Amino acid sequence: MPAPPASSTLPSTAAWRAWLDRQPALLLIFTTLVWGSNVVAARLAVGHVSPMMLTTARWSVACIALWLVARRQVLAAWPLLRPRWRYLTAMGVAGFTGFNALYYTAAHHTSAVNLAIIQGVVLVLLGAAAVLRLRVGALQALGVLLTLAGVVVVAARGQWSVLRALDLNVGDLGVLLACVLYAGYTLGLRAKPAVSPLAFFAVVAAVAALASLPLLAWEVAAGDFFWPTPRGWWIIVYVGLLPSFVSQITYIRAVELIGPARAGVFYNLTPVFGPALAVLLLGEPLRPYHVLGLAMVLGGIAVAERLGGRRSDG
Repeated sequence: MPAPPASSTLPSTAAWRAWLDRQPALLLIFTTLVWGSNVVAARLAVGHVSPMMLTTARWSVACIALWLVARRQVLAAWPLLRPRWRYLTAMGVAGFTGFNALYYTAAHHTSAVNLAIIQGVVLVLLGAAAVLRLRVGALQALGVLLTLAGVVVVAARGQWSVLRALDLNVGDLGVLLACVLYAGYTLGLRAKPAVSPLAFFAVVAAVAALASLPLLAWEVAAGDFFWPTPRGWWIIVYVGLLPSFVSQITYIRAVELIGPARAGVFYNLTPVFGPALAVLLLGEPLRPYHVLGLAMVLGGIAVAERLGGRRSDG
């Protein structure tokens, strides 16, 4: 990895930004670390902010930040964005509103460790989609299956009886469905209009904020809404600025640099960062089945990307 440029040749801020913009691995590591922290935020939000309120407020905060920094880019890109309104609507509803609503609801029913590890299923979904475009070798297919098996171990809490009776935790199932939506969003980035990541994200975030309003109304009508506590407001600000704003920009840029398939592999660092942060910050127990499932997820990635990749390259 090349060293960042010296501050004597460029203004330090511009130099670091230019260098970082060419480091997709660092962008994705930062992105997945922030997403791992979102697991902790989701659990901390329980009892302090209702799920649909958190979803709506999250994207509202992100839209305010985007209005301050990206409104000129959006106006300049609008002739290219307007004809793609159906695509932009689908990306915002599925990848942002749908994913967050399911994710924050699931946090009321399962642990932060489970939330993080089950997200490893995204690699399986991306790998399956890649079959349509690439010739996948036996080792790569084995890696995908091993990753899926690891996710199943965690979802079943290490108990064969849970699988046999199909008695999975509703929160675990919610995370799996959320991952399906986000996998579709990731693959959809291939068709992104030729505009800046900031302009694209600003419009999709606005769609997400608007699409979350009916869910918030449903939560109010069902009697499940309550005003956030002081901690709840801090959580809203955090997830609105980092997981919703900064990390999405870095993710979109990284996908531009290396493509969605390779970016999807880095996404599986979330099952590493998420459980670690949950154990450190929330004091949640790390069960033996968590360790086994995580090892299987990471082992599947290693087989598919390193061993399988070498075999197919040769």
